[in-house]
Amino acid sequence: MSNNNVLLEVKDLKVSFYLTEATVQAVDGVSFTIEAGKTLGIVGESGCGKSVTARAILGMVRKPGKITNGEILYHRAGQAIDIAKLDPEGPEIRSIRWGEIAMIFQEPMTSLSPVHTIGNQMIEAVQLHKSVSKSAAEAVSVDLMRRVGLPYPERLLTAYRHELSGGMRQRVMIAMALTCSPRLLIADEPTTALDVTTQAQILDLMRDLQDEYNMAIMFITHNLGVIAEMADDVIVMYLGKEVEVADVDTVFYGASHPYTQALLRSIPRHDVDVERLETISGSVPDPTAIPAGCAFHPRCRHYVKGACGTPPLVQVSAQHQVRCTRVYEINEHLAAAQTE
Repeated sequence: MSNNNVLLEVKDLKVSFYLTEATVQAVDGVSFTIEAGKTLGIVGESGCGKSVTARAILGMVRKPGKITNGEILYHRAGQAIDIAKLDPEGPEIRSIRWGEIAMIFQEPMTSLSPVHTIGNQMIEAVQLHKSVSKSAAEAVSVDLMRRVGLPYPERLLTAYRHELSGGMRQRVMIAMALTCSPRLLIADEPTTALDVTTQAQILDLMRDLQDEYNMAIMFITHNLGVIAEMADDVIVMYLGKEVEVADVDTVFYGASHPYTQALLRSIPRHDVDVERLETISGSVPDPTAIPAGCAFHPRCRHYVKGACGTPPLVQVSAQHQVRCTRVYEINEHLAAAQTE
């Protein structure tokens, strides 16, 4: 990757939650880079550490959680600011949060205030980061709502969240996130609660805005179909660790980790006629009782007792990493099966 284009570098990030009954390692040594104008997709089931990673980038990990290791280097004006070392309530992180790195949450119904109008919330967001009058902030809000495709934005200024559809609420959240033209937009499951048609519209909107603003996007989802549409590069996470890291084409056409392969088998395909989709056996383990060795081994069809120890992140090719001790054997087996 070209260093001139690097916007964010996360290096060996660890986030722990200190609970009464146990300590949970929610993020365990994750590293990645996001380039300006590119989209990084982070995929995995619930409980795999995706959202905690996002909150760490924004300095929003709250007690009993704590960043215990690593760097979150945000590049601007020739400097690399380590967000992990900033005071989470200090002025520097507050200038970055929402001003330069913004976030769209999964469910706007809980993110938008029920007692304030949409206009009040939009205007407050604008004035928080820009020294403008209320009337100027209102004009910016109307323009942003129009830009994200909301009809009659002047009328929406006086509306409350319960008066908007799910798709409209999500568009309001995107408009609020864009108030300061962020360099990085973190989208945490932004289309999960939407119907298929509205989801497609929101994804199209995000791509258009990315081109317009040259904005980087970190897209968090459990939906590999969305990843195929949106991402340039992909990280597959499982119980706080990256298990596969590659560009989007490699993930979909050359997935090498058993977890990624299982995720791919569980999504419908238009070119294959099947009566019933496969499912991944079992479920994500309780994070207070992570299995020893390979955390995925209780659900893995390729597990061999004694052969699968604690796996490192194997460099399969220049831009492809897989956390599996038997990755080469598994790939050879799959290649042989395909030629039979």
